[in-house]
Amino acid sequence: MSPDCDIAVVGSGFGGSLIAMIAQRLGYRTMLLERGRHPRFAIGESASPLAGILIEQLADRYDLPRVRPLSAFGTWQRTYPEVTCGLKRGFTYFKHERRTPYRANADRSNQLLVAASPNDELSDTHWLRSDVDHFLVREAIDAGVEYVDELQLESFEPAAEGSLLAGHRRGTPVAVRSRLVVDASGPHGFISRALKIRNVGFDGYPPTQALFSHFTDVARCEDMSGFMAPHEGAPYAMDDAAPYPMDDAALHHVFDGGWMWVLRFGNGVTSAGIAVTDTLADELKLADGAPAWRRFLDLFPSVAAQFADAVPTREFTWMPRMPWRVEQASGPGWVMLPSAAGFVDPLFSTGIPLTLLGIERLGRILENEAPVKPRAPYESQVPHEGVLYGATTLADVDHTARFIAGCYASFPRFEQFAAYSMFYFAGASFAEMSRRLGVQAANPRFLGADRPDFASALAELSPQSRVFDARYVADIARSIEPLNIAGLCDAAKQNWYPVDLQDTVRGAAKLGVTEEKIACDILQTLNLVGDR
Repeated sequence: MSPDCDIAVVGSGFGGSLIAMIAQRLGYRTMLLERGRHPRFAIGESASPLAGILIEQLADRYDLPRVRPLSAFGTWQRTYPEVTCGLKRGFTYFKHERRTPYRANADRSNQLLVAASPNDELSDTHWLRSDVDHFLVREAIDAGVEYVDELQLESFEPAAEGSLLAGHRRGTPVAVRSRLVVDASGPHGFISRALKIRNVGFDGYPPTQALFSHFTDVARCEDMSGFMAPHEGAPYAMDDAAPYPMDDAALHHVFDGGWMWVLRFGNGVTSAGIAVTDTLADELKLADGAPAWRRFLDLFPSVAAQFADAVPTREFTWMPRMPWRVEQASGPGWVMLPSAAGFVDPLFSTGIPLTLLGIERLGRILENEAPVKPRAPYESQVPHEGVLYGATTLADVDHTARFIAGCYASFPRFEQFAAYSMFYFAGASFAEMSRRLGVQAANPRFLGADRPDFASALAELSPQSRVFDARYVADIARSIEPLNIAGLCDAAKQNWYPVDLQDTVRGAAKLGVTEEKIACDILQTLNLVGDR
């Protein structure tokens, strides 16, 4: 193994493999360094519409046609049926009370369904990371990246002219000198440990813990009594207006002190876990693993019924502290991907798009000295030289943490949570559509962080500081209006939000385009789907 390269990427999760492929395509000699071996378990399993369009754009710009099918459920299933994913049509939330079976209110005030796609073909996906990460590593190798696994890195000497990595592989000393080191090894990752970079956390964020595993035989909520709103005199039946099958989604059970995720893969396995404040974690004795899981189920009868026949396929993983935010995310000769710089919470599936935005940002910076220029130019975009990568990465993570902290504060009052969540859905849908139309900002930020009025309102209306009153929902609606192209905050929809393309057409002026352009682009997308 040659000890020298242009770029060394530490960590071969999906982010590490993607940035390694991009660097290789740009003409850099790239190495991908992995502590373990694939396939292996990893968390961070739910994508989003923004993640989908980012995958498309990265694949097109850097000539990665074999990566592009991962952008949507339909193309993924046809191209790589052996790489396991799950159907994610939207975001589903149910509010539970302790020791009380869940019963959907007639006005749906204790649930929220927000569609993310109009059909299965264009749907988002859940990623079985052991399959997806293994697939992308093989793609990186085929692209010419030099891959080394089972490498235990023990020291790091950073320098602008060339950094030195040293460690052992199967008992043999290994030294790698690289012009740039990219840390893609996740929270508490390699560079944080090697350089003793402090975890400073997030101001005002509640201390939280997590417990999770994979399961088989998890029941579907739509097949259980209680989760459907009353309809035409029947006790609980599917309403024809439901925007999508509620289990084909990122399904969330929300309760005071935390929430639970339920993500279904196409192979019969379901990822499920709880994220809770320290107070509830202490009550459950979360460190106990499986016994703590049973204690949690005892608190919520309907969740217990959903998991009555469920069998864990692996040991439970306990995360004693979820929030993670480094003091700095870049330095002479090194940078961290967002996944290594900060982690907030899986709520709203923010991890994958944040990492992809960081990859896009870093890729554009690497282009400045690239031996090979990218395949497609950024039309109507300003150069990226002035962007401070590390500062921007941490600012986006901080912005996300402010939002998630507000969500935790709103869990006791679901009406406030449903209203506050509209900041996410407005920001995410606007970002996706602006990219599809080619009108995104020159340096696009996550969740409207580059829009001062929107970002300020997100902070000012946080349930951490703003009580729920008669004006709250109207204040949310007014604050998101400049980005609301999805018909959000419509009381007539009673917390069920389908994809209505006319909502997007009516929002043309907010995107700076004509209604005709939006209608044409949408029809073109749907026609392309029909031709496949």
